[in-house]
Amino acid sequence: MSGTKTIWECNSPDSLLDLSARFCITHLDTFLTSSKAEVDTLHLPTEIGEKLFQMAQEEGVDLDDKFIHIFRHLTRICRASLRESSITDRGIKYLLRHGLRELDIHNCAGLTVQTLHNINRYSDNLQNLCVGNSVQILPDYLQPEGTFSDSESEDGRDGNIYEKQGFIIKAPKLKRLCVRDLFVNRGPMFFDLLLKPLTDLNHLDLSGAFHNQGMGSFGWLLNVSQLVSLTLHNVQDVEDSLKTLCQLKNLHHVDISQCNESRGHFKQPTQFMETLVRSLSKLRSLDISGTNLAGTGGERTNTESVQCDIAGLASRVDNPLEFLGLYKTHNEASGRQHIPARSISGDSCEAQILVAGQRYLDRPTVLENILNDLFHVFRYETCQNLKQALDILLLAMERHNHEKHIQISGSASLYYVVKSESLKRDWNVKVKRKILGTLLNGMLTHREDPTMMRNGCLTLCQFQIPADVLFDYKRLVKILLHIVSEHTSEENNFIQRAGIFLLNSLACQVDGQQKMLVGSLGAMEKMLLIITDKLQQGVCDDVMETAWSTMWNVTDETPVNCERFLNGGGMYLFLKCKDRFPDKADLLRNMMGLLGNVAEVPSLRHKLMTKEFVEEFAFLLDSCSDGIEVSYNAAGVLAHMASDGPQAWAVDQPDRDHVLFRMARAINRWDLRSGRNINYRSFSPIIRLAGVSHTPECQLWAIWALANLTTVTPEKYCKLVVQEGGLSLVEEMLNENSDQVKTSLHQVKEWAGIVRSNVLKWEEQGDLNLEFDG
Repeated sequence: MSGTKTIWECNSPDSLLDLSARFCITHLDTFLTSSKAEVDTLHLPTEIGEKLFQMAQEEGVDLDDKFIHIFRHLTRICRASLRESSITDRGIKYLLRHGLRELDIHNCAGLTVQTLHNINRYSDNLQNLCVGNSVQILPDYLQPEGTFSDSESEDGRDGNIYEKQGFIIKAPKLKRLCVRDLFVNRGPMFFDLLLKPLTDLNHLDLSGAFHNQGMGSFGWLLNVSQLVSLTLHNVQDVEDSLKTLCQLKNLHHVDISQCNESRGHFKQPTQFMETLVRSLSKLRSLDISGTNLAGTGGERTNTESVQCDIAGLASRVDNPLEFLGLYKTHNEASGRQHIPARSISGDSCEAQILVAGQRYLDRPTVLENILNDLFHVFRYETCQNLKQALDILLLAMERHNHEKHIQISGSASLYYVVKSESLKRDWNVKVKRKILGTLLNGMLTHREDPTMMRNGCLTLCQFQIPADVLFDYKRLVKILLHIVSEHTSEENNFIQRAGIFLLNSLACQVDGQQKMLVGSLGAMEKMLLIITDKLQQGVCDDVMETAWSTMWNVTDETPVNCERFLNGGGMYLFLKCKDRFPDKADLLRNMMGLLGNVAEVPSLRHKLMTKEFVEEFAFLLDSCSDGIEVSYNAAGVLAHMASDGPQAWAVDQPDRDHVLFRMARAINRWDLRSGRNINYRSFSPIIRLAGVSHTPECQLWAIWALANLTTVTPEKYCKLVVQEGGLSLVEEMLNENSDQVKTSLHQVKEWAGIVRSNVLKWEEQGDLNLEFDG
């Protein structure tokens, strides 16, 4: 892995430089100045400027004209990678004035030929230029000789301009040039004119180049005779290049691989290989993937002194190549035994596939095949190098976010990788965040694709939710809300189920700020729509039950979400669901838990005070559904409603006293040792009810709740009772030393004594543990 990009890094905290750069990039107003005087006095060193650009790309910030404009006078940079940004000619002109040494504009659709003119104007220091597939900045033809026009109305791509000026790219110090998928319509001297002025060029990549009039004998390559690396991947007529290639004596690396099967068929493969390899004495790296240049295997050299299964490479047996590309070669050449190369990209074993993955990250078509091969390894075999495999998956997905097939293949394999227990022992927080961030990027870009959503949800289920995803909480919530509301067809049932399960997990055990965020993104409204759809279908499944559970979690101590529930017609749906599905215990528990949260909000309780609702709650006091949970939640709702006093009881029927009598009767039936299916983060609403002396039935419910929870789960809830003042309140009630906290019911005092006893026993146990630890 040495020398290659990797996602694996130590778990140390980010440097102060990284933290500062990330803050500035995500708060660009930091750099906005109010006057020209401030502009003139604020300047950042080159190293800081380049760090900010690098961080912007890592954080997914679009390096558009607005971004560039902020930095036009703030700093000078030497290197700029603008890959896949929406920058335009105007924005890039600001940067070019810095006298760049390196520039990458791959896949920048907003650029035109004007950018080429600006590059030529400000290219005195340019050493590395990656045009990539932004070939629209280059001309696609040259005028036939003798047809030049003096017209002033040229659009800049007209071929006669370039022949008259004597160059296409003017960069006297350029050492590396990469242009991919260039289509030239006409002009036999096009490549001559492109390369002739670039006398210092030593690395050239013309992958996918096509000339409508043919590539000739590639003689134009002799204009750059100092080349040490030449990539002609998927270039037409490459078989005609042999004579020229053999004259480029400085070449260390040659790539003549193909994606197109017909182009990969050479008439005399062994002779071509042998001539090329014998002519280039400095050759260390050769890529013939997708071709028949390795022969059929039948021409192997097998003597006492030489064993070689690729006849054209027999001369390199004693001096093996550092690298040989054999991925998808004809006749399964990568599976042969005697190959004179130290490192091989191929498709016959895991190690070769991983080498191919690292080598071909910039070739989406090839990469798609590699990811499919890796998926086969993960699914049907045992992957031996999970770390390197994960590297390839994430780097591929990160680099080709808009390539749907790469995202689907990558995420499918990612599921198998992250479920590995051995990998989980090795990864750290930074690696987990890289995995999750890359996955969410793909899911967000391809959120309409059900396969991508399915793969993403399955992979997310392998993480600790919500703990592992809190760093990117908002984006994940958005994706999941889209899944549960849009992927609703019968064939996508699993996706919706998985999405709502994750959303519910995401809403559980988080603080109020995150619950408010979930609500503000439309969660309540979307859950209510799901429930409405299920009611219309007459179906109560785990999607409906989890929708209610999600709202239960999101409304916990979050009044604004409770209000959203009521405003969205939630009470109507509660009644409808109860009538339609009376025997669904889990559904009823989830609905009553949610209504308990609503009842805790003083400003909303009056909306529950209708004859229909109160009768329903009173009826549920005698429910045995799900143990005591439904009865318990019904009593809790009524206790909160009754705590506002007789004057707030706005209905004649059911009568308040009668409801309170039934409530007390139900509470006294409950077993104090009942196990609970509930999770309290705070006891403040219960402790408030314990102090409602004017209605002792409210106290009865509250004190029973504290007694039950500290009896059944003392290690969890005794601490909460102490922290939130519950023990002090119980002491005052038992000692009768406060008019504010008193009760007229003997049973309340008895249970209050149990609460005190449980807490004291828990405190004694804690002291005992401290003694042993000491």
